[in-house]
Amino acid sequence: MKKVFLLFSIGVSFIACAQKTGSVINVKEVQRVETALASDDMRGRKAGTPDIDRAAQFIAGEFKKTGLQPVNGDSYLQEFIMVRSNMRSVKGEIDDYELDPKNIIVVSQEEELKMDEKSGYEVQYVKEGEDIRKRVSEIMAMKKNTLVFIDTGFNKMFARLGGFKRPYFKSEKKESPNVIYVLGMFQPKEFKIKAEQSFEESKYANVVGVLPGRSRKNEYVIFSGHYDHLGVGKPQEGDSIYNGANDDAAGTTAVILLAKHFKKLNNNQRTLVFVAFTAEEIGGFGSQYFSKQYDPKQVMAMFNIEMIGTDSKWGKNSAYITGYEKTNMGKILQKNLKGTSFSFYPDPYTDQNLFYRSDNATLARLGVPAHTISTSKMDNEPNYHQLSDEVKTLDMKNMAAIIEAIAASSRSIISGVDTPTRVKTEDLK
Repeated sequence: MKKVFLLFSIGVSFIACAQKTGSVINVKEVQRVETALASDDMRGRKAGTPDIDRAAQFIAGEFKKTGLQPVNGDSYLQEFIMVRSNMRSVKGEIDDYELDPKNIIVVSQEEELKMDEKSGYEVQYVKEGEDIRKRVSEIMAMKKNTLVFIDTGFNKMFARLGGFKRPYFKSEKKESPNVIYVLGMFQPKEFKIKAEQSFEESKYANVVGVLPGRSRKNEYVIFSGHYDHLGVGKPQEGDSIYNGANDDAAGTTAVILLAKHFKKLNNNQRTLVFVAFTAEEIGGFGSQYFSKQYDPKQVMAMFNIEMIGTDSKWGKNSAYITGYEKTNMGKILQKNLKGTSFSFYPDPYTDQNLFYRSDNATLARLGVPAHTISTSKMDNEPNYHQLSDEVKTLDMKNMAAIIEAIAASSRSIISGVDTPTRVKTEDLK
C-alpha cells in the first residue's frame, strides 16, 4: 500500500509540476534550439573542427543558463584527446622475396618498427575456410607480438584488418603488442619487416551538465544525444552543408529541453546527467570516453535520444526503443504513460542492429539499461546523412510531444521508485 500511495503521490505531484513547467517544453523552444544547432553557421558540426566548437559553446551556454552543475570545475566541456597513427612507409621481405606494401598491415604504437625471424614473434595462420573475424579476434586477445599470414582467399577482406589500428585515448595509452598481417600463406625461414609511422593527436569534447539528486546522489540517470554530424561536403545544387537537423540536432535539442524541464521541477531523487556526445559519427568515441568516467553499477538508466524529428512508422505520438527486449525499461516507460495518447514500441528495425550503433551501446555492454529512443524510419528515411537533413523537414510540434513523453515516462525512474533490470552482458553480441 505504501508503494501504491507513493506512486499515486508522485503521479499527482508530476501532473501539478508539469502544469507549472508546461512552458519549458514547447514548440517555440524546440524551434529555437533546433534552429541554432542545425544552422548553416554551425557548418555541419563535424567532430574535431572549429565548427563543432561553436556548437559546444552554444550547448554549454544553455546548460549554464539552466543552472546545471559543470562537469569539469567551472566548465561543461569534458575534453579528451584521441591519438591516430599514420603509416608513412612499410617494407617486407620473406626469404629474399619482396612483399607488396599493400599486402602488409602493421598494428603498432611504435614510431619505427623493425622485426625479423630473431625478434621472438609468434607466427599464426588464418587458413581458407576459417572464420577470419573470430581468428583475428583470438590473435589480438593473445596480447603477444605476432606475425599473421592470411590466406589469399581473404584478399577482398584483407584491407579491413587495418580497422584494428583504431584511435586510442591519450589518457589511457597502454603498451600493446605489435601485430603484423601479411597476405599469403608463407612458411618462411627468414623474414624482415620495417615500418615507420607518425601519430596525430585530435582534441574532442563532450558537453555535460549535472543536476544532483536529493536522496540518491550516487545513482545516475543519463539523458544523451550526439551533437556532431558530417560537416561540409561537395556542393550539390548550391548546398554543401550537412546540417544534421534530425541526426542528431533533434536529440541534442531534446536533451537541452529535458534539462530545463527537470531543473524547473527540481524534485529528482537520483542525479541526472545531461550529455551531448561528440564523435558519434566517426566511431562513438565521445560516449566511449564518457562511459569510462562512471561506475556502470551506479548508472540506473540511460535515455539516448537520436533522430526524433520525423514521424515514426506508427505516426505521431509514438517512438521506438532499441533493445526493448533486453531490459524492462520500455515497459516502465509505457506504464508511466498510461492514460496518455503516446506509445513506445520495440525497435522494428532489428535487422539493422541499431542497439549497437548509437551512443547507448558502450554502457549497455557493461550491463546498464541503456536504450536509444528514436522515430527514424530506417528503411525509408530520405534525408538520413544527406544535405537535405534540414530544419524545414522536421515536425516541431511532434518533437515537443516526444520530449514531453520522455519526461513523463522517466518520472518513476528519476524518483527512485522504479529501477530497470540490467542488460545481461552474456547475451550481448
